[in-house]
Amino acid sequence: MKKVVAIGELLIDFVPQQKGCSLDEVTHFERVAGGAPANVAAAVARLGGRAAMVSQVGEDAFGTHILKVLRSNGVDTTHVFRTGRANTGLAFVSLDATGNREFSFFRNPSADLFLSQDQITADIFDDCAALHFCSVDLVDWPVRAAHRKAIGLARRAGAIVSFDPNVRLPLWSSPEECQAAIREFLPYADLVKLSDDEVEFVTGCADERDAAEKLFAMGCRLLIVTRGTDGSAAYTSAGAQGFAETLRVPVTDTTGAGDSFIGSFLYQLTRDGVDCGGLAALTGEQLTRYLAFSAQYASLTVQHKGAVMATLDELRQAYPN
Repeated sequence: MKKVVAIGELLIDFVPQQKGCSLDEVTHFERVAGGAPANVAAAVARLGGRAAMVSQVGEDAFGTHILKVLRSNGVDTTHVFRTGRANTGLAFVSLDATGNREFSFFRNPSADLFLSQDQITADIFDDCAALHFCSVDLVDWPVRAAHRKAIGLARRAGAIVSFDPNVRLPLWSSPEECQAAIREFLPYADLVKLSDDEVEFVTGCADERDAAEKLFAMGCRLLIVTRGTDGSAAYTSAGAQGFAETLRVPVTDTTGAGDSFIGSFLYQLTRDGVDCGGLAALTGEQLTRYLAFSAQYASLTVQHKGAVMATLDELRQAYPN
């Protein structure tokens, strides 16, 4: 099986020990290694695939902890660098009664922002099935150029380029700046994953089918939309579509839900040898099957505090059929 490479932020999520209160009311937090691209890599690795992370952490205890967690999950950290120029980023989280989140970020700057294009080398993409990235590190720092180089090398290697914008407006000076950065990188993506509340912000289209057509015109081959309790959908540029329902489970924390969904989806594509050209050839039946698998996988994540990724055995035990 070829590997999935993820590039982007690594940080510590401080998740609250209380639910149903705002961030200014939380009194106790628990440290959890985080960062959306890292969660995706961990999902792939925990399911039995191969995953590598490209990023940078500080020369501090938080960076050391993140590296330990990634390695314990089976993620290759060969290209996770360390720097003394800034500390590892932090995010403090609050949870409402339903497990939905509010964030406060401490990364002005953080170590990941100093990842440079010189640190991105072609060997990272040897035997690579997919490169996955998000929008958090598309800010105007060296890491943005590192993303451009990584995408270019991944495309040259024939890998799928997967983009989950994962919008975090508190990290941007304005919503317009965030939107512009995301739209600049959309034409590079073969696969785009959006949540239903991001569709219009990212594409300018309120209807997800219209959004799909707009993305296909830019070169995208597969759009995945997660709709929270209303399930998920996938559309290919060739006209196939699939849908799956959300499983009803007790929700502790939605942190990492979307990451586990796209991570498990990328795992399936890699497991089945689907390459960039094969994305548009996926049938509605295949899409529905992949979405259902990812819905099951994400349902396990939301039952834990923090972005805890299940193993394939744990998934099979929870859903034996």
